[in-house]
Amino acid sequence: MDSLKKLYRIGNGPSSSHTMGPGYAANIFLNRNPNAAFFQVNLYGSLAATGKGHLTDVVLKEVLGQNTIINFDASIVKSYHPNAMEFYAFNQDNQIIDKWLVYSVGGGQISDGTNICSDCHLVYPQKNMQEVLDYCASEKINFYEYVLRYEKDILEYLSEVFDAMVNTVENGFVQEEVLPGPLKVKRRAKAVYQKFLTNHDLDTLVIASALSASEENASGKIVVTAPTCGACGVVAGVIYANYRLHKYSKATLLEALAVGGVIGNLVKQNASISGAEVGCQGEVGVACSMAAGMVAYLEGGTNKQVEYAAEIALEHHLGMTCDPVLGYVQIPCIERNALSSKTAISCAEYALLTNGEHYISFDSVVESMRQTGMDLKEAYKETSRGGLAKARINNEKN
Repeated sequence: MDSLKKLYRIGNGPSSSHTMGPGYAANIFLNRNPNAAFFQVNLYGSLAATGKGHLTDVVLKEVLGQNTIINFDASIVKSYHPNAMEFYAFNQDNQIIDKWLVYSVGGGQISDGTNICSDCHLVYPQKNMQEVLDYCASEKINFYEYVLRYEKDILEYLSEVFDAMVNTVENGFVQEEVLPGPLKVKRRAKAVYQKFLTNHDLDTLVIASALSASEENASGKIVVTAPTCGACGVVAGVIYANYRLHKYSKATLLEALAVGGVIGNLVKQNASISGAEVGCQGEVGVACSMAAGMVAYLEGGTNKQVEYAAEIALEHHLGMTCDPVLGYVQIPCIERNALSSKTAISCAEYALLTNGEHYISFDSVVESMRQTGMDLKEAYKETSRGGLAKARINNEKN
C-alpha cells in the first residue's frame, strides 16, 4: 500500500478525480513544456460527460492558460480507466511538440496506464486486511501502531489533515449562499448547526458537519479527500463531531485518522475509490467504511471489531450508483455524505456489541465491491446518464 499522504490530500473541490487529478496532471505537463505557445486537452469518458459540472475545464485553464483548447468527447472510453485525458503542447507554428495520455484514477491520483500511478511509492508490504490483521496479531499491536511502524513521520501530516477538516467544517457553518451551478441548491449546514446549538445532540452535529464539508466541496473550497472530494464530508463530519462534543483530544483523533487511512488504502489498492470506475460505493461507501473503523477504534474496539465495523459499512453500500444530477457534486452527493456519516457510527456501535467474529471478511467485501463496480452499467458511473440524473431530466420534460 502507498503512503497515507496519498490518500488524504488537501486541495480544492469539487472532485478529486475530475478537479484535483486533472490539475495535478496539467502541472506536470506544463513543467514538461514551459515554452509551449498553447495547449489542448481532450477529455474522454467520464471526464467529458461530467467535466463541466465538476469544473474540469476551469482547473485546466487555470493551470495551462485561458487560451487552452478543451475538447469533450464522452463517446471515447479508454479501456484502462474511464477518466482519460490527452494533453497536447503546440509551438508558435501550431505544431505538436509533445503529447501525453494520462488517467485520473481517483482520490486525486493519476496514472500513465501502466498499472503504476505516477506518484505511488509502496510503503506498507501487506496487501490486504487479513495480512494486516495477521501482522498486528503477531506483533501484538493495533492499527494505529501498525501505521507508525511504516510511516514514523505521519503524525505531522495527519495534523495538517485534521486542521484542514476542522477549518472546512467551521467555514461551512457560516455560509449561506446558494451553491454554484444551475441547480441552485441551498446550503443547509448552517441551519442544522443552529439546531445543534439548541439540542447538543451528536447525530445533529455529525449531520451538520458532514453537510458543511460537502457544501464547501461543492463550492470548490479547500477540503480533504477521504478518500475523495465527493465523499469528503463523511470522515470530516465524524472527526469534527467527536472533537467538538465528545472532547477527544486532537492526538487521539489523529490516531483514528491513521486507522481510517489503512481501511481506505486497502480498498484503493484492491478495488477502486473512483466513482467513474465503480460508482459511489467506492467513494461514499469507502468513506463510511473508514469512518466506521475510526469510531470503533475511538471507542476501544479490538482490531477485529474495527475490521468488522469497516466491513459492515462497506457491505451495506454495495451497488451504490454515482449519478450526479447535471454532473454537479451536489445531488445526491451532499445528502449522501450526511446520512453515511451517521451510518458509520451505527456500524461501529453494532460491531462493538460483538466480539468481532463474523462471516464475511472485509477483503471479501472489497472484492465484491470491485466486481459489482465492473458489472455496473456506465450510466451509473459518474456519467450523469442514468439513475437520479436521468430521472430529473425526464421529470423536467414532463
